[in-house]
Amino acid sequence: MPIKYIPYNPDPVEGQAILDNFSRTRRVLRYRDNNEVYDRILRGMPYYETEVIEQVGDDNKNLVIRGECISACAYLKEQSIKVDLVYIDPPFASGADYAKKVYIRRNPCLAEKIKIAEQQMDDSEIQAFEEKMYGDIWQKEDYLNWMFENLQAIKSIMSDTASIYVHLDWHIGHYVKILMDEVFGEDRFRNEIIWKYFGPTSTKVNYPRKHDNIYYYTKNEDRVFNYDACLVDYDEKAIKRYDKMDESGKRYKVYNEKNGAKRKAYMNGGTPTEIFEIPGEQNPYYGTQKPEALLDRIIKASSNENMVVVDFFGGSGVAAKVAHDLGRKFINVDIGLNSIQTTRDRLKEAGASFQIMDIKDGVSLFRNPVQTMDKLAKLIPGLQQNITGIGKFWFGAISDSKFGTVPVYVPNLINSKEKILDIPFVNTIINQELQNLEIDIKKIIVYYIDISDDKEIKQFIKDNNATLVKIELLDLKNFLHDIIIEDIVNYKIEKIGTQKNTDLTDSHGSISDNLSNQCDPCSYQITIINFTSDRLIQKINEFNQKGNLQSISSGREFNPINISDEGLELIEMISLDCKNDNGIWQSDVEIKIDKLGYMTLNNKKTKSFWDGKIMSRNKPLRLKIRNISGDEAILNLLDQK
Repeated sequence: MPIKYIPYNPDPVEGQAILDNFSRTRRVLRYRDNNEVYDRILRGMPYYETEVIEQVGDDNKNLVIRGECISACAYLKEQSIKVDLVYIDPPFASGADYAKKVYIRRNPCLAEKIKIAEQQMDDSEIQAFEEKMYGDIWQKEDYLNWMFENLQAIKSIMSDTASIYVHLDWHIGHYVKILMDEVFGEDRFRNEIIWKYFGPTSTKVNYPRKHDNIYYYTKNEDRVFNYDACLVDYDEKAIKRYDKMDESGKRYKVYNEKNGAKRKAYMNGGTPTEIFEIPGEQNPYYGTQKPEALLDRIIKASSNENMVVVDFFGGSGVAAKVAHDLGRKFINVDIGLNSIQTTRDRLKEAGASFQIMDIKDGVSLFRNPVQTMDKLAKLIPGLQQNITGIGKFWFGAISDSKFGTVPVYVPNLINSKEKILDIPFVNTIINQELQNLEIDIKKIIVYYIDISDDKEIKQFIKDNNATLVKIELLDLKNFLHDIIIEDIVNYKIEKIGTQKNTDLTDSHGSISDNLSNQCDPCSYQITIINFTSDRLIQKINEFNQKGNLQSISSGREFNPINISDEGLELIEMISLDCKNDNGIWQSDVEIKIDKLGYMTLNNKKTKSFWDGKIMSRNKPLRLKIRNISGDEAILNLLDQK
């Protein structure tokens, strides 16, 4: 449960245009009892326990945070951290599910054969399956309430001269524009930026949708704005108009004034525009990734060196990476583990120093809340969904030999307001949802993530439950923790080498080839013998079954994904920590394997295939392995020789 609640800003700006089709909860706890309405407290932003899980480089001023926007803002405000520029690219309420491709790597046991034969694998030969990253499916009112709370939280940690850019499109942007008027004030609206991108036209019955909307607001009248950053090069037509050049190389044109005199007009450095014509970028892991050139223009315009740039929906970490390149400090926040890992790898490759923090604000099973919700129906023993007579409030029901049909409530992990079980919500269950059931029941099960006060809740149920229905409260975190099966790694450690200190690898050959002849006394080699991931195997089996069924119905050939006995093709990254045997992770040696099987060794790309080994000059204390879906397993090596 939250340690405490951090207050939001004061009430929104008065006298603004507001939307009236949803209620702004701002976490008001209210319930009715005996025809009297009780207001509990106006909760602020939930402040949770945080944990630093990895240190990359030496600087801890830059942060990569796994957590929700509101709880991240609570942490920043509690630490008195102010930000100078906010760029957010939140879900667009598009009604779509977004997935990423998960690529099977080459089998390292075949690396030598592949090298000798000089085989090159075409992209079409690479085996892959998809996993859902997040669902952008919202009821409009829920989305707007969620955005209202996010904007209030963000405003509370903005510096006095800060700016905010909110990147949306036609689905919901016009509604959010009015929300921003309410939160920041209409007079703080500076401009609507149009990002015009390119690509094939997908319709012949409408104007093509080839732009996004970016709403630019400031917290106060004073703000950072660098005009020169908004200048873009003139097009060819403009250059032709300025057809002359002086001795210093500046272009100018000559025109006649009314009195017949000739006058020079010089071409300046560019022309300012709120229409950004910038091509999009493709990323197989993040289809919604925005181009670096877009963030480069925004960050240059509204921040200076050493200012703090934050993105609360960090995705693949483009904003943080560009901020680093431009000499700014950065804070990157996202709820998804895959996002954090992608950002971490991008920033490390760029040479950035930062801390990775985990906010303990909910369930961290799988990689994001959407995947967890998809799995829960199968994970809860005996649960059946779409049961007649229990209504949409309930996640499903189980059949019990003693109690009969038992409705089960599970909080929606995508909706942060449902994460905490408190008296108003329990009151709703007792005095509303139990009454709405169309069947006789003897028991219900209510899962929760956080609970406001366990003793208080149970006493409230005892005092207010006038029915004979038993209410069982279960901690969802404990349930999920008990059923998770960790990936299994079988490995061996050897001491090798007595020769001089040289680079770990070159651009050819395997790591073991190079290190066996180029290592210091008492260097260490770890060989991964086999790797097992039950969750990935289950996912691959589901993919193969679906493909076989489609093959039968369509008559098209289907090539199933086959995993070797060693299972090493399920590994994406392997890392060694030679400094700490627990606590904050520090990567001393790191190998990342791309989808073609080539290695990146300590941020240096190679043309070598991974051979199942990793080596270090210092004694490794811990081993970390990340599978191709992003799950990470950490093994303590202290007991190994």
